[in-house]
Amino acid sequence: MATEAIQPYPVVHPLRGLKGYFTMMKRDISSVLERDPAARSRLEVFLVYSGLHAIWVHRISHWLWKHDVRFFARWLSQIGRGLTGIEIHPGAIIGPGFFIDHGMGVVIGETAEIGADVTLYHGVTLGGTSLEKGKRHPTLGDRVVVGAGAKILGAITIGEDSRIGANAVVVKSVPPNSVVVGVPGQIVRRSQPHRPTDAPDLDHTSLPDIVGVTLKQLLERVDALEDRVDGHEVQKPHIHAPKGEAWEGQDFTI
Repeated sequence: MATEAIQPYPVVHPLRGLKGYFTMMKRDISSVLERDPAARSRLEVFLVYSGLHAIWVHRISHWLWKHDVRFFARWLSQIGRGLTGIEIHPGAIIGPGFFIDHGMGVVIGETAEIGADVTLYHGVTLGGTSLEKGKRHPTLGDRVVVGAGAKILGAITIGEDSRIGANAVVVKSVPPNSVVVGVPGQIVRRSQPHRPTDAPDLDHTSLPDIVGVTLKQLLERVDALEDRVDGHEVQKPHIHAPKGEAWEGQDFTI
C-alpha cells in the first residue's frame, strides 16, 4: 500500500525561551479540556494530569537529545517515567496537541513519530520489531486515536483520522480514515469519513466484530441453502447461526 510519508513536526525548543514553552503548555491544557469530560478546570489539568506532565518532560528531554546531550536526556526521561508511569524515549518526535488520557503503562519508542492532535489511552505501546538501527517504530498521522491496551508495532504508518480499537494489535500500515480492531488488527474503512473539522473521535470501544459477523452470515447462508435442497437427507448437526445476539448453548455442548 502506497502511503504518503508523514513529515516530522517541528518541536518547540523550551530552552530557547519561556514564552514559547508556556504557549505550548496552554495548547496542551486546552487539548485535555476538549477531549476529557472529567477535566473541570485548567488548574486541575495543570496539577493532576500525569499525561501532560510526561509530555512536558519529554519535550525538554527531546531538546537535549537533538543537541547530543543524550545521557542527560535519557536520565530526564527516566525521571518522568518514574513520576508518571509513562515511558517516552527522548528520540521520539511528538506533534502539538498530543494527549495521553490516564497514561499509566504507555510506552513510546525512540523512532516513533506522532502527528498533531493525537490521543492515546492507557496501556498503549508504540513499539519496535527490529534490532537494526534506523526507523523501527510507528508513525501516527494527525488526529489518530489509539484505544486502551492497543499495541502498534514496527515501522508502519497509521493514516490520519484513523481509530485503533482497544486491545488491537497492529502490525501493518493503515490507510487514512480507517478503524482497526482485533488481533492481528483488521482494517475497516469508515463509511462516514472523519474530517479534520469534526470533534475528536474518542469512541475507541466501538469495535465492529468482523469475524463474528462473517461467521454468522455464512451459517445463515448454509441453513438457507439446506432448506432449499429438495429431498435432501437430514444433515449431520452443525453450529447454527445465532438468534439475535445470542448463540445457542446446545451448539457448543455447554
